[in-house]
Amino acid sequence: MSGSKHLIQCHCILPQFRNMNKPLFHKFVVYSKVDTEGDVIPKIVSCNNCGVTHKIIDFCKSEIVYGVEDSMSTVSVEDIKSCLPDKIINILESHTCDIATWEQVADVFEDDAWGSIINISSQLVGDSTQIKTLTIKGSSDFKIAAHIRQDNLG
Repeated sequence: MSGSKHLIQCHCILPQFRNMNKPLFHKFVVYSKVDTEGDVIPKIVSCNNCGVTHKIIDFCKSEIVYGVEDSMSTVSVEDIKSCLPDKIINILESHTCDIATWEQVADVFEDDAWGSIINISSQLVGDSTQIKTLTIKGSSDFKIAAHIRQDNLG
C-alpha cells in the first residue's frame, strides 16, 4: 500500500474546548498517498468540523487554502463507493468509518495490496482499547477481527 493515515491540525476549536485558557485546536485524520521517493502527494481536504479547506503538504502538515469553501475537488465517500464491492461498502458504513478509512480501503483495491489490515473502529474499555480490524485478503475475500490492546502499562 502506498499511503498512510495521519493527523492534521485545523485552526478551529471544538465547542467543549472554547473556554480553555490555552486553546486546544481540532485535529482530524486524513489519508495521504506517497510517491516512489516516499514523499506525500499533495491533495486538498476539508476539516470535518468547520469545513475549512486544507492543502496537505506532508505528514501531519497542511496549509489552509483561503477563499475556497465546499470544494468540489475534494474526494467524498460517495466518490469512493463506486470503486468498491458492496460487502466492503456495507462494512465501512456499518462502522461509520471516516473518509480517511474509505480512502485507505480504496487504495488497497487500487494497488491490489491484498493482506492489508485496516482499523475500522476503536473504543476505550476501562484501561484497554477494543480495536476492530478489516483484513482485505483479496477482491472478494475479507475478514473482520477484534483485538484488545492493554493501554495501562503499570
